[in-house]
Amino acid sequence: MSVETNWSLDAVQSLRSMAREGVPVSVISLRLKRPVDAVSAKLAELGITPKAEV
Repeated sequence: MSVETNWSLDAVQSLRSMAREGVPVSVISLRLKRPVDAVSAKLAELGITPKAEV
């Protein structure tokens, strides 16, 4: 199953910003209205290590 979705520049900037702030992937997923798998895949593609879920 592919989690490839189109990411707008705004969405990527929001993703980077939230990841820097330490927002959990599950919360980023809700805020960006994208599946957790898609958010995780994009973070990996960008070379960003997400904060561990608490």
